[in-house]
Amino acid sequence: MTAPISIRFVATDLDLIAAQRGRVAVIVDSEGKLDPGARRVNRLSKGALARFVGSERFDKMKDGEVASIACPVGMEAEALDVLRLSRRPSETEARKAGAALAKVKGGKDQLILAGNLRRVEQLAQGIALRGYDFTDHKTADKEENAETVIACSKPEEAAEAAAPLLAVAEGVFFTRDLINEPANVLTTTEFAARLQAMTDIGLKVEVLEEKDLEKLGMGSLLSVGQGSDSPSKVVVMQWQGGEKDTPPLALVGKGVVFDTGGISLKPAAGMEDMTMDMGGAGVVSGVMRALALRKAKANVVGLVGLVENMPSGNATRPGDVVKSMKGDTIEVINTDAEGRLVLADVLWYAQDRFNPSGVIDLATLTGAIIIGLGHENAGVFSNDDDLCKAFLKAAEAADEGAWRMPLGQAYDDMLKSRIADMKNTGGRPAGSITAAQFLQRFIKDDMPWIHLDIAGVASVKTDTSYAPKGATGWGVMALDRLVADSYEG
Repeated sequence: MTAPISIRFVATDLDLIAAQRGRVAVIVDSEGKLDPGARRVNRLSKGALARFVGSERFDKMKDGEVASIACPVGMEAEALDVLRLSRRPSETEARKAGAALAKVKGGKDQLILAGNLRRVEQLAQGIALRGYDFTDHKTADKEENAETVIACSKPEEAAEAAAPLLAVAEGVFFTRDLINEPANVLTTTEFAARLQAMTDIGLKVEVLEEKDLEKLGMGSLLSVGQGSDSPSKVVVMQWQGGEKDTPPLALVGKGVVFDTGGISLKPAAGMEDMTMDMGGAGVVSGVMRALALRKAKANVVGLVGLVENMPSGNATRPGDVVKSMKGDTIEVINTDAEGRLVLADVLWYAQDRFNPSGVIDLATLTGAIIIGLGHENAGVFSNDDDLCKAFLKAAEAADEGAWRMPLGQAYDDMLKSRIADMKNTGGRPAGSITAAQFLQRFIKDDMPWIHLDIAGVASVKTDTSYAPKGATGWGVMALDRLVADSYEG
């Protein structure tokens, strides 16, 4: 697994600044006031910092932006980074500022003179999140990722406050690694093995094999993977950090490790991106890792359905009818609308076995949600206003875009089938909504439920505030925050 960079908090020692190699960063607010660390840097650099802060360039900088002075005179550092930031930033401002510092770090040792900056722990989380690089399949010699040292007024308090946030960052990295892995590496078997290894951090993990799924009647899920040589599986991860008899929150993830579309074959152009079609399962896995690492005082169960959707002589055909664990029959109109067939059985199993307090499923489910929301927001569908509001609040605090979408009977009617209880797709109009309506048919009455369509946010083609292009880990921070705010204590 890709490990986050080492971040240490130390008391400020002004006498060590001159000899610091790598990069030194100072924080200056919009008024241009220099704190003791910045004043020492200014003295060492013979006024270079003050001249920069008084320049037009600094005036045009936005909060959270970094400018660099190369080879500052009087210092051993190869660069002096100037971060413009209020001394009392919001959580998001501090996290984004940390990400900006990580972006210029360049694998060098980094000393950040934070002084009495508020929310220094969020600054550290931003540094950790943006310091990600997936290099597992590159053969060039890898540089060791040098550490970041944050000099601040209360290092012990900062380290304690940062610990759970850095645990969440590790969960994000776990998700990104899973989503970035090619499908010939992350098979269903390998995916399950990586999750099973998390027993080492306190999770209870069990793997249901195909024979178990057949006994449970998961015909919907099994129909998706029957054309592949990779066995279909369901992995159940339990974190029991709350009161013994408290019902858990259930997180359910779509884990299609590669999606060709099946017999309804996708076009060749862009099919290589379908390694990320297990993004929902990746997020659930990362959340469970984060909860275990930070010892969350809540009961949460994560369930992921792992399949591969391949065309073969044994593959499900358009027009086939399959039977779900619930007992409903489904006419498969399009074998590329497979994620909902996986989730249907896992959702029913999660409710049937665990009787949870609520269910949240995640899936790279539809291209339609990208047409509607682009790559800025995940689509949020829910039958429960309170749960939905709590999640949207948590997503906003985590700076992860999410937007609520409608549900309704008219959309549900589009799923009617002539020969079965329902079709697996309602056609092109409102495609993300009819997909959510399909899933809602497998949610029991009075069960609070959210469906998150993350097709547009799970993996992107350009850098984001917190990640280089590729897998983002979207959802790990938001769901961890939801657990912290609504299910702990």
